[in-house]
Amino acid sequence: MIESVNNERVKHWTKLNDKKYQREEGLFLVEGEHIVIEAEKTGLLKEVIVLEGNDFEYENRTIVSENVMKKITPLKSPPRIVGVVEILKSREISGSVVLLDAVSDPGNLGTIIRSCVAFGVDTLVLGTGCVSLYNPKVVRASEGLLFHVNIVERPLEEAIPTLQERGYKIYATDVRRGTTLKNTTFSSRTAVVMGNEGAGVREEIKAICDEYLYIEMSSQCESLNVGVATSIILYELYTNLNIQ
Repeated sequence: MIESVNNERVKHWTKLNDKKYQREEGLFLVEGEHIVIEAEKTGLLKEVIVLEGNDFEYENRTIVSENVMKKITPLKSPPRIVGVVEILKSREISGSVVLLDAVSDPGNLGTIIRSCVAFGVDTLVLGTGCVSLYNPKVVRASEGLLFHVNIVERPLEEAIPTLQERGYKIYATDVRRGTTLKNTTFSSRTAVVMGNEGAGVREEIKAICDEYLYIEMSSQCESLNVGVATSIILYELYTNLNIQ
């Protein structure tokens, strides 16, 4: 069992909370039994760190003291198990697509990942300015579903024209110029751009999209949280348009 917070392995694990170090090492941390199990299913789980007093059985397992676990994770209450996982490998974009323009809140990104999986989205594109996919809060909010959708990091200025060349129609959300969901005619190859929590989709991104849409709502509410709005749009696509 490792008890010293100055142990070199502990220092390595702790640094895996840093975005730059994650990229250098090709690794990130996941916290909690459920997400560790999801990581193991993908074959990306490299090792596990187990809090003393727990009997999780894994081939590459290290037991640590409570002080060490508190050092490794930013959570107030140390988890019983932490996994060291390889960074995800993206593949070619296909199927229905969601593109995010500078979505910065970790909880929102986690929610969007879960909705993408729930409603059959094949690929999620993270544009410039998005919160890191490997931010611990994103990983926790995704409930492990980040392992079940193709996630690509690419500037939207590059991704959108590429999709259009492949026959995709790109929809951006816009409350002023948009057509309501029920009055929007979707193509079989659909990509939806969702914007930043405060600023929405940038005008330069809207300018290269094909059409605009918005969600009808009560006049007492000006806007929806981007995670909620994305979920509503994806539900409409999934249930009514058979885009899966």
